[in-house]
Amino acid sequence: MSTAIIPGVEFIDNANQRTPCVLVLDASGSMTGEPLRQLNLGLKVFEEQLKNDLVAAMRVQVLVIAVGGLDDVEVLQPWVDAADFNAPTIEPGGLTPLGAGMERALTEVQQQKSVYDANGISSTRPWVILLSDGCPTDLDWDQSASRCREAEADKKVVIFPIGTEGADFEALGQFSNKSAKKLKGLNFTELFVWLSRSMATVSASVPGQKVKLPSADEWAEVDI
Repeated sequence: MSTAIIPGVEFIDNANQRTPCVLVLDASGSMTGEPLRQLNLGLKVFEEQLKNDLVAAMRVQVLVIAVGGLDDVEVLQPWVDAADFNAPTIEPGGLTPLGAGMERALTEVQQQKSVYDANGISSTRPWVILLSDGCPTDLDWDQSASRCREAEADKKVVIFPIGTEGADFEALGQFSNKSAKKLKGLNFTELFVWLSRSMATVSASVPGQKVKLPSADEWAEVDI
């Protein structure tokens, strides 16, 4: 007999405010080999760092989207509190429909905000991390990018486009009102340490409060 999932059941024992974080990860064939190995190691570090912070473990919620295939967008990890987050293993293949992946991220964020509101849960602004080694391959990705910039301008999300060496930084930067960041080498672990620390800082703040984030110098190039 199947067990139905009751919406909002996770808030019965944990009514803390939430800090949503969506990872949109490039799982295309070009990530095969060392890039994907380092990305999967970084995800495990992200899991461990969040779980080791008592506040972040209870307040941060994570959703992981893999982008690959001909036009495939797969939610590898639905919304889950960081305390229960188990890093998925990304498998490579296909092209890079980043536009579709970011559209899914915006939809998931909007739906989860409705769940928070329905259960009386306050929340900070959602973060969306877009990580790729290439460029969007879906035909209408620029329209999706425009919607992302609008959502960010309306303070519905904070978007961080990040590329590895060889990525199309001009295209990635169109998904945000900020420039895309360039990863130093394959420093995925350093990136996810920074992200976990940033999430811990934001989750401990009051919604709408300005906070100072950790420096990104360890993983990001200064200029691209």
